[in-house]
Formats: sequence, C-alpha cells, structure tokens
Amino acid sequence: MNESIFITGAGAGIGRETALIFASKGWFIGAADRDEAALKSLQQSLGEDACSIHVMDVVDEASVKAGLADFARRTGGQLRLLHNNAGILKVGRFEDIDMATHKAIVEINVIGLMNLLHAAFPYLKATPGAQVINMSSASAAFGTPDFASYSASKHAVRAMTEALSIEWEPYGIQVGDLMPPFVNTGMVQSNEGKSALFGNLGVNLGPVDVAAAVWQQACQPRLHRPLSAQFRMLWPLTKSSPSSLTRAVMKRLWRPQ
Repeated sequence: MNESIFITGAGAGIGRETALIFASKGWFIGAADRDEAALKSLQQSLGEDACSIHVMDVVDEASVKAGLADFARRTGGQLRLLHNNAGILKVGRFEDIDMATHKAIVEINVIGLMNLLHAAFPYLKATPGAQVINMSSASAAFGTPDFASYSASKHAVRAMTEALSIEWEPYGIQVGDLMPPFVNTGMVQSNEGKSALFGNLGVNLGPVDVAAAVWQQACQPRLHRPLSAQFRMLWPLTKSSPSSLTRAVMKRLWRPQ
C-alpha cells in the first residue's frame, strides 16, 4: 500500500486540490465530505484504486469513526497523514450573527477537529512516521474583528496543535498546522464585502497555493507554517510585539480605507 492521507472537506477548494497533489505523488487518498456528489466526482478523477470516499459529518462522532474505519480497511490499518481541512466561516459583527451560526462554527472547526484527532489516533499510532496537519489561520495570531467566533475557533486549533505536538511526540506522531490568511475559496467569496479586512489585506492565495503548502508541510514538518509572504513577515512580530501594538495594527486594518 502506498502512503496514505485522509482529508476532511475534500469535496472542493483546498481539500480537493490537496487530494489531487498527493494523488499525483502516488499517495492513496481517503476523501471525506458531506457532499457525496463532490466526492464521487473526485474519485472519478483519481480512480477507485487511488481514492476511497467517505460521506462524513465531522461533528457526528459515529460518522467520523465509521469513515476512518472504512478507510483503514483499505490501508491495512495505516494512516500516514491526517489533514484536518473541514471548516466554515461567517464574517460580520459578532452581535449581527445568530447564535446558531456561532455554535456551528465552533462545532465544525473545533469539535469536528477533535473528533477526527481522537478517532484517528490508533491508526496514526500504528503508522511509522505518522503526521497530522491541521488548518489553523492567520486569525489565530490575534483575535480578529468581524471574524470573532471563527478567529476563536482557529485559536483553539492552534492550541490543540501545540498540545498534541507534545503529547503525541512519544508515539512518533508529528503534529503541525498551516496558518493562511484569506484564501480565494467559495467560503471566502461568499463572505467578501462583509469586512474591510478583505480589501485592506487582499485575498492573495488560492486553493492550489495552500494545497502545495500541505505537501511542503508533509515533507518538511513545522509546528506552525504561516502562509503568504505578508503573513510570514508579520507572524514573528505578533509573537514578540506587545499585545497593545498588535491590537493597534489590527484596529487600523479593520477600518475602511
């Protein structure tokens, strides 16, 4: 069996492009998503011998366990790389977004991530050189206005990544995350115009760029991998600068120009 990767949110955007890149490198793809039609389209592109598909709701623990068990039957119980990509976004003032949406953001972005990590652990532990790549965000560097619940969820992803990078190290499992700013996906496109940050910072990455970074992270793991030249420059400053300075910069970026 070739090296294997299990990707959530694989039906479109970053997840689909990641599947295409890893398949081109000879990896076996486990593609999970709620959208069965999108998964079947991906499998048709890659071939059934190179890709298994799993209709999955990451918030549903039973669904996650069943999907991973089905995948593991194709790989002899091995999971070389788990890519936690599934997530949702809603942009706007905190008080203008209904609580059902705030809860869904946390449930999918955080609880969904935890469900995958918990269910995947036995397969990762059984695989030499196993690795986890979580999708955090540039918004995990400092709380981001108009992205309050999303930013909070990505802070949680960052914290989970840091904690498990220590806890799982004795098992030989490397845990890291990617921290992209805005990516030109359908999720971002549906929210553009709802915050001045989109215009002031720009949407300069595409799904292919992030998928390429997933491959880079697989080959050269880091705890945190900030994406885009702009954020790679700002990331060290957010860690070393006083929080008052980071807050002032964020406040300025939030204002319409």
